[in-house]
Amino acid sequence: MAEAQLQRSGEISYTVRRSARARRVRVNVHAHAGVEVVLPARAPERAAAAAIVELRPWIERRLTEASELRRRVRERAGTVPYLGVTLELVAQPGRTRVHRDGARLLVPDGDARPALERFYRRAARAEIAPRLDRAAALSGSSCSALSIRAQRTRWGSCSAGGRISLNWRLLLAPERVLEYVIWHEVCHLRVLDHSPRFWALLESHWPGYREDRAWLRANGATLVLL
Repeated sequence: MAEAQLQRSGEISYTVRRSARARRVRVNVHAHAGVEVVLPARAPERAAAAAIVELRPWIERRLTEASELRRRVRERAGTVPYLGVTLELVAQPGRTRVHRDGARLLVPDGDARPALERFYRRAARAEIAPRLDRAAALSGSSCSALSIRAQRTRWGSCSAGGRISLNWRLLLAPERVLEYVIWHEVCHLRVLDHSPRFWALLESHWPGYREDRAWLRANGATLVLL
């Protein structure tokens, strides 16, 4: 996979990334990373600029949405969400490890993001494991292993062997949304695809999944630290 290169088309800046797995030109608009054009390995370079021109109205709408999402993240400066609770960040000189004290998070002075991410990764396993075990037991399924990851575009995954991976950033969402994603992956233990059978199974275990799925689609880009 080739490294991204920054380019411009009119007023739109974008990066170009070549991918051996890509079968067609694809344009992604990321709330925090901007516009990215993914080119198949043999596609001409001009295909990227052509895609930007063709999709310009859509790209501009998505960039406006991304700007609004970034504004919402900035507005919570000095706090972070944790399963629907707002925690105040309290900087302490000399501190290297984040510690929760009720509704406060004691964090290192300066750039606390690395320490905060380590805190959330640790907390994710403690929060997710018992919920996952309970959901699997209620569904009559068995999860072979749990891994906590930082997937860029996915909130969870389930392998054919029963291994479930979940994104630690789900702890930045309301608790119901975390539960929805857990149930989504637990249902994949029984049905690996997204067929009508899968959605019917998910609805039987988590009837409000449509609302939680919609929340995640609308707000997922805000689930970042600072």
